[in-house]
Amino acid sequence: MTTETVTGLYDIYADAARSVREIEAIGIPRDDLSVIASHIDNGHAVAEENNAGPDAAIGTGVGVGLVARLGLLALPGMGPVMAAGWLATAVVGAGTRGNPRGVIGTLIGAGVGKEHANLFAEGIRRGGTLVTVRASDQQIDAVEAIMTRNHAVDLRSRGRIYREAGWKSFDVSGAPYTDAELAEERQRVRDLTPVL
Repeated sequence: MTTETVTGLYDIYADAARSVREIEAIGIPRDDLSVIASHIDNGHAVAEENNAGPDAAIGTGVGVGLVARLGLLALPGMGPVMAAGWLATAVVGAGTRGNPRGVIGTLIGAGVGKEHANLFAEGIRRGGTLVTVRASDQQIDAVEAIMTRNHAVDLRSRGRIYREAGWKSFDVSGAPYTDAELAEERQRVRDLTPVL
């Protein structure tokens, strides 16, 4: 049985968290899931929904098993991110702590194309949440369906939006987005994203 890496980028943390719960429910082991989340400012909505405090939103969102592994990483170009799972472990374990090229390199090593890996890194920088799953051939369609149903970003459209604004690839030396820049970027992306 072969495995393949299936990756989804989410603008809204709650959508990513829902995907993780549903992916776990179809039998994907927690060791084959990874989450990297930047600017979890919308995690409060998850907490309110579950009558918990803001810090509990992270735990509620990704499930008890995966949350036990959540850790804070500071990645140049991305800023502070919450990370859990095999991707975070591979980046830190490879001695690339603090180097987002480690995220890109690890994704490429897992079979994600270079262009997509750069888009995923840029998406995290712009406040997104990345969910990465190692799935068997028999599970790929189900995982992709879960990600699509929970509003994973369409990478073709997102890449076009980024490139039209002058973006070429993820820049490790770029400054992390401020809250004001993130709000402006999210509005710009909403305005330019086609409604399906």
